Order: sequence, then C-alpha cells, then structure tokens
Amino acid sequence: MAVSRRQFTNLLLGGGLLGWLGSALYPIVSFLRPPKIPEANVQSVKAGLASEFSANSSEILKFGRQPVILIRTESGDFRALAATCTHLDCIVQYRSDLKQIWCACHNGLYDLKGRNISGPPPRPLDQFAVNIVNDEILVSKIA
Repeated sequence: MAVSRRQFTNLLLGGGLLGWLGSALYPIVSFLRPPKIPEANVQSVKAGLASEFSANSSEILKFGRQPVILIRTESGDFRALAATCTHLDCIVQYRSDLKQIWCACHNGLYDLKGRNISGPPPRPLDQFAVNIVNDEILVSKIA
C-alpha cells in the first residue's frame, strides 16, 4: 500500500496536533486531580488520664482518620470501639441512661462489646484494645 505525500503530510500534522493537545491538557488534568496523601499508620493513641475519666461516661477521640468512642462503664472498665455506625457511617454516641451505644441516624443500638442489638446496623463495631499505663489511657489496634 503506497502512501501519497498528501496523506503522509496529513498524518504528520495530525500526530503533531495530537501531541501538542496532550502536552497542553496533561498539566491541567494533573493540577485538577488531588495528590494521593498516605494515611498515617497509627498504632496507638493516648486518651488522657484514667483518674480524670468519670464512670458511666464516654469520649470520642481521633485514631488517625477514624473516630473511636472510649467508654468507662459503671464498674470502671474501659471499652474502645469504632465510633462509626456499620449501617451508614454515622457517628455513634454512648447513652448512659441505657448503658448502650446508640446511632441517632436510624436508631441502631449496640451493646458495650460493640455487638448490634437492634435497628439496621448489619454488623458489630470494630473493637480496640485499652491499656492503662501509669494512669495514662492507651487505645491501640487489636492485632
């Protein structure tokens, strides 16, 4: 198959135009796409002093990008669970009157071990380990 001079020139000009268009659009597209920022690999978080944490109360703290709910039961035990509901990722709350974890979005209830009791949550909350060292509360991932 023989290519005429006109076809060769059109092919050369078309390829050059496509190359120029790509080199002009690439910086624009690269600027508009956000960079990938790696998440910090958090293994444990200090949550405060155990002596300052009252019984039958809770606190939500940040574990990297994930919220965690730290609960001190009436007996003085500490529990740490993921604070996002497994139904639609709403933030859960500790209801001291019910002694249960409650999701206000769709009235889902969890027990203090994170197991779903009622409502739409499909699975339990993730658990975290709680250690107390020199009155300092340390919340860490369970391996």
